[in-house]
Amino acid sequence: MTLLLSPPVVPIALPRLGAMLRHAAPRVLEGMILPVAVFYAGMVLFGLYGALAVAVAWVYGGIAWRLVKRRPVPGTVMLAAGTITVRAVLAGATGSPVLFFLQPCLGVFCASMGFLCTAKLRRPLAQRLATDLIPLPEHLLEHPRMRRFFMWQSVLWGCAQLLNALLSLWLLLSQPLETYLLVRTAAVAVLLGGAALISVLSLRHCLRALQR
Repeated sequence: MTLLLSPPVVPIALPRLGAMLRHAAPRVLEGMILPVAVFYAGMVLFGLYGALAVAVAWVYGGIAWRLVKRRPVPGTVMLAAGTITVRAVLAGATGSPVLFFLQPCLGVFCASMGFLCTAKLRRPLAQRLATDLIPLPEHLLEHPRMRRFFMWQSVLWGCAQLLNALLSLWLLLSQPLETYLLVRTAAVAVLLGGAALISVLSLRHCLRALQR
């Protein structure tokens, strides 16, 4: 009788936490902090319409920089450019900055629902995103411990993004725009940074447990 043995778990080395933080820092700066700083500076210097123009110019300037350096322009960047253009036109036409920031809040809410609604599926959203960043063997992904890990990661990120969306929406509708920009940026950085740290440490613990 032939015995079917599970393949051995191959050790997977994750980058050190410091290296991961150094890798993520420029992306956080480019994606979260600088756009808010640019919009805020534009609003202080030129008013609402100037801030909208500066925000759009910032995105297209990033695209132009990549083209000059002959670097590929990711599809997500092109999509972001189209989205911010539509948001700026709507906000400029109505004179309301709320419309400029409302769409990202709704997008974060939809992302939270995506995490929560797929938590118990065979391949939850958290697993799909994680495997885009870290190549994990298929047999490892099918291990019950890893399946539980990704289920709880989906719950973690779903709750974090839901809190992000609710906080952002409350600040947008109840506070001055300056308060929204400053408080929301700081709060979201702490919230998502904490969730990311928990995820990395949990993944390390899970992989070490599998390799014993």
